Amino acid sequence: MAEAGHDFLARLGKRRLRPGGVAATNWLMEQGEFHPGMQVLEVACNMGTTSIELAKKYQVQITGIDLNRKALEKAQVNIKKAHLEDLIHVQRANALKLPFPDNSFDIVINEAMLTMLPENAKAKAVQEYYRVLKPGGKLLTHDVSYLDRSVVSELAALRQAINVNVTPLYIDDWKDLFKQTGFKQVDSISGQMTLMSPKGMVQDEGVPNTLRILRNGIKKENRPMFKKMFKFFNTKGKKLRYIAVTSTK
Repeated sequence: MAEAGHDFLARLGKRRLRPGGVAATNWLMEQGEFHPGMQVLEVACNMGTTSIELAKKYQVQITGIDLNRKALEKAQVNIKKAHLEDLIHVQRANALKLPFPDNSFDIVINEAMLTMLPENAKAKAVQEYYRVLKPGGKLLTHDVSYLDRSVVSELAALRQAINVNVTPLYIDDWKDLFKQTGFKQVDSISGQMTLMSPKGMVQDEGVPNTLRILRNGIKKENRPMFKKMFKFFNTKGKKLRYIAVTSTK
């Protein structure tokens, strides 16, 4: 089975696996208006990067879930290194059937996962996020989108480049998804994807780690996949956008 693009980049050493990079994530975090004692759920927490940053900065209580056991093991190591075991708990769970009661969380964060789901599963996941949010709570999401509905060939090329059958939505369709679920207020920003642009990689990873990723990427065993992804995101992929959305229950 072909390796998924996000797993491949993580193996090369990439820590930020979000379409809009650190800039979009930072905008989302500002919308969260975090303060100590808040209950936060991060869906698809991966290696725990965002959860660790939030716990350090705001002293919020975070539950992180993911289906990937290896990612959760890495998250647990990273949390322990950061001495944040009292603030962050991670567990294996399915976004489509969250194991939490209604009205449990002040914030739900879900970056770069809804894009991966078929449309009916997207709706199911968002309904689950709405269910576990407290009244007035916020859903913070970050996904792949586009402005031109004629990008059929680009979407096909994206799926081929990252070995995942992703289904990004048109910008207005993303916002409609959250509104139709019942969220009262939906605000968003959008821009060019930075996942593998040279400038975006330096902004997200810093110069030393960008150089490490590039060195790993050009190794013989990694070169074909790295070249395929790098070429796509810096040519056809420029027609795709990131969208960051904050939706209030």
